[in-house]
Amino acid sequence: MDIFLISDNQVSQSKEIPDTVPVKGFLWIDATHEEVGADPEAWRNAITLATGVQIYDPHMTDTLNPNHPSYFDSTQDYGMVVFRKLVLNGHPRTTENGVPIAADKIAAPPAAAAESDVSKRRIPAALSKLATQPVTFLIMDHALVTVHERASRTIDAARARLLDLCNKTEKTPHSTRPPTSPEDLLLRLINAMVDQYLDLRQPLTTQLDRWQRALLDPRRPFKDWMALLDARIELRKLENLCEEQHDAMQELRDYFVDIDDGVEISRAKDLLLVRINDVMEHITRVLNHARRLESSIESAVQIHFSAVAHRTNEIMRTLTVITALFMPLTLITGIFGMNFNEMPLLKNNAGFWITMGSMVVIVIGMLVFFQRRRYLESQALERR
Repeated sequence: MDIFLISDNQVSQSKEIPDTVPVKGFLWIDATHEEVGADPEAWRNAITLATGVQIYDPHMTDTLNPNHPSYFDSTQDYGMVVFRKLVLNGHPRTTENGVPIAADKIAAPPAAAAESDVSKRRIPAALSKLATQPVTFLIMDHALVTVHERASRTIDAARARLLDLCNKTEKTPHSTRPPTSPEDLLLRLINAMVDQYLDLRQPLTTQLDRWQRALLDPRRPFKDWMALLDARIELRKLENLCEEQHDAMQELRDYFVDIDDGVEISRAKDLLLVRINDVMEHITRVLNHARRLESSIESAVQIHFSAVAHRTNEIMRTLTVITALFMPLTLITGIFGMNFNEMPLLKNNAGFWITMGSMVVIVIGMLVFFQRRRYLESQALERR
């Protein structure tokens, strides 16, 4: 557990939760699910001493729930945001009871049935990065409490920046400005988490472009239908995830506006609203991109089946032309195959060659007719 006291342009770190509410500045109390789950009641009592705020039992349950969706809730004393962030390496691993396992304690494959189902699915590398885990934020007047998994790139990066500020004795013109309030720190962390989703756009687009080219390749049949279906499922999950995140941020924005109680919005509050609008716009971009990719998959599949139907029609047309060419030849051979003693050309020495010549003339005449009727145009000619 890490505790930072942030005030003005100063940042100090402590290893223990203070037993009094800070007079100046605010606290950032960062804990993991393991630390909170070890003794939830003791942890809640310590938070109460440090912030003067009692966390309700339902919110404690939500804080330790690894499958909780993104959402926002508020009380008279604090606000609570659950935001699902991307997992560092693939899908999160949990115990049989659903409790998250730290990355350094994983020694065997997960035992949960849901994880075994995921392992059987053929999800491409780009789409396997869509696994998420929740991060809980408790917003109070003089504190921000975060609860998350042990491996969190965003939290680690924010902690490193604050530690860098703690170690700096001199301020430079280009040094990082520390957060001015718990709300400011909250939006900085969420913005960094959303940016991770934006980084997925290029690998996702590249993977789907490969599938589109494979679907339209006439030389090799497409066989990765299960992978394509899994990709569509993951994109639908991403779409639902972004919608939940957008709804949570919208409710958080309304919460920031409502706590002014009709007082004129200050410059700091105005900056918070601008920042949260920027976060919502980033989430909307990810949502729109997921919808475009899903639409691209559906369009590529439709074009694929249209191309297959077109190739089937080409084959059927070729077979039909061959059948039409042999029909008069079959008629002639059938006539001369009848058992009559007297038939024209039957006893003529040149009868065989006359019959063969007439067959050749008929075939050439039919080919010319088909060519003029544009029945024999090749695919290469049509592409031109």
